Amino acid sequence: MKKYIMKFNNKISLRLLVLLVMVQVSFAQSKGKTLENSRPNIIFVMTDDQGMGDLSCMGNQVVKTPNIDEFYKKSTRFTEYHVSPTCAPTRAALMSGRHEFRTGVTHTILERERMALDIYTLPQALQAGGYETGIFGKWHLGDADAYLPQNRGFDEVLIHGAGGIGQVNFGDFPPNSENLYFDNVLLHNETIVKTKGFCTDVFFDAALAWTKKKIDSKQPYFTYISLNAPHAPLIAPEKYKKRFLDLGYDEGTAGRYGMIENIDDNFGRLMKKLEEWKALENTLVIFTTDNGATHLSGTLNGEKIKHFNANLKGGKNSPYEGGNHVPFFWYWKGVLSEGKDIDQLAAHIDIYQTFVELAGVKLPEKMQPLEGRSLVPLLENSNIKWEDRLMFTHCGRWATGEIDEAQYKSFAVRNQKWRFVNNNQLYDIASDPGETTNVFDAHPEVISTFKIPYDNWWNESIPLMVNENRPKVDEQPLHVRYSKQLKEKGIPDWSPEFN
Repeated sequence: MKKYIMKFNNKISLRLLVLLVMVQVSFAQSKGKTLENSRPNIIFVMTDDQGMGDLSCMGNQVVKTPNIDEFYKKSTRFTEYHVSPTCAPTRAALMSGRHEFRTGVTHTILERERMALDIYTLPQALQAGGYETGIFGKWHLGDADAYLPQNRGFDEVLIHGAGGIGQVNFGDFPPNSENLYFDNVLLHNETIVKTKGFCTDVFFDAALAWTKKKIDSKQPYFTYISLNAPHAPLIAPEKYKKRFLDLGYDEGTAGRYGMIENIDDNFGRLMKKLEEWKALENTLVIFTTDNGATHLSGTLNGEKIKHFNANLKGGKNSPYEGGNHVPFFWYWKGVLSEGKDIDQLAAHIDIYQTFVELAGVKLPEKMQPLEGRSLVPLLENSNIKWEDRLMFTHCGRWATGEIDEAQYKSFAVRNQKWRFVNNNQLYDIASDPGETTNVFDAHPEVISTFKIPYDNWWNESIPLMVNENRPKVDEQPLHVRYSKQLKEKGIPDWSPEFN
């Protein structure tokens, strides 16, 4: 009898536990109804060239990311979040709320990565709403003075040049070619400085130090941790590479996975500090990546292998799902539901309007038209009716002067169910997320709903591609700046100051 009573009580306890969890989730969801003008602090972490399959919580059995895995478990996750297929384009869309082509960004080099100067940027909007803003890592939207982040809405800046540390030919600081990813020369606000340590550690250190000052002063803030890792060259501290080398992986794989595990350690440190500072209750933390994965193959004990890519087709600079379908995890303690998936189609162009609505910002009457949607309604209630949409993806990067030839190359149109690729492929993503079966010939009625909107979108975008046929610069702007400062006052050592 006693055994039966204990079993019965255990059943009651289990039911009560389930009920409590349901109430907690319902409470968090109901609290979400007041998200407009809720004015959270915002920390946005975006890694570089890290795909959907580069996290253990997404199924990778080689790389270990326990801190991001833990974050994933308690986050609201957008399972159908899409960005651009390459670096600068995603950043342009994030900063502008528009497709990158309509900000002038059609490449990652050749000055075609410069975001048009008439864009009223997301950090400018947040500044107008009383937020202070900081960027730590990769900017990649123009290195000339007028294009730099401190002139586009950021109060605090610590960045490398060009699209990556060591890309000296494309504009990064000359010394960074000598000691890639360690002890780098960076731009801190208006001064070029020499840092010490591995680049990802430095960017997190700087972001944490600045954020702590904002917390202490009770100043609303937007911290944009925009990492260059795990972008090539595939270099990590030796202690992070060792495990993979010992397993028999090639140097490139060891470097890349080592960078990812280093990111995970730093992300864990960020979350631990926010908890220690009692900042999680009024801070929205987001983890995402800028495009699909690179280095999708390697060797293990000398044998060629393919790396896990979450069963997606393609990677960076691809018009397929693997090119722009990426992780998107949101956490706001006690406000957003934990462990919840939102399956409606979302994109980087939605972030601008979402943050503006959360921050209660009034936008100016004269600014670029925003093309995204606020995700606030989905955060408040993922069961609402979410109208289907068409999202346009193009890899860009056509040769200078060949814009007309590029229209039907490396592009895709996506809605909730279908992906239309390169004018001759159609995939039913709902039943075939890996894009294994081309059903183009079987669904002419679907094709017709994609082709005309795509042609219209392309033709409307061409006049806004303001950087096409731009002459090559004689001298890279940050090279000129570096030479001038070196001659006049030298390059000082710098490290973040913690309170």
